[in-house]
Amino acid sequence: MKIKRIGITGNIGSGKSLVCKIFNHLGINTFHSDEETKKLYFLPDVKKEIVGRFGDEVYFSDGSLNKKLLSYHLFQNKEALQFIENLLYPKLNQVFEEWCEKQTSNYVLFESAILFEKNFDEQFDKIIFVSAPENIRVKRAMLRDKCDEENVRSRMRLQWDEELKIAKSDYIINNDGIEMLIPQVLKINAEVRTKS
Repeated sequence: MKIKRIGITGNIGSGKSLVCKIFNHLGINTFHSDEETKKLYFLPDVKKEIVGRFGDEVYFSDGSLNKKLLSYHLFQNKEALQFIENLLYPKLNQVFEEWCEKQTSNYVLFESAILFEKNFDEQFDKIIFVSAPENIRVKRAMLRDKCDEENVRSRMRLQWDEELKIAKSDYIINNDGIEMLIPQVLKINAEVRTKS
């Protein structure tokens, strides 16, 4: 039987990672799409395509990725961004499928901040959205990333508004620092396990 796939998302500073850790304690593993995507840049065939498009300078002599230069290319040119996404996302899906085959739990989580923005949501059985008030999210992101408010807000502008995402999600977890997280996670876990 195919394992249930649950997408989990939330805007910057919402606390997705913390929520995922609670699910992990319940025996539900999380596929962190951001971390997995970063690994793809070092696959020989992917590296070859990227160098062919952007030149050798995109990788340093030690083999690491020149993130600054690549970001420059991607922000300057929509076609370049499309190229990278078309190259990486099918591979990411393949890695996720292979990962799912090794899992033994009732369901798994696929964590991504850009689940809706990149239309990943269509491939999941259910979507969990982690919500928090904007002022709290800004403070959390500033503390976590050791950056100023404008840096956080510029990244926030690249994401859809919470309201849009809430409307498209099956479950909402409120992480405002007041409502307790664990009871919310336990409730969702029980519902996802029982629904076929």
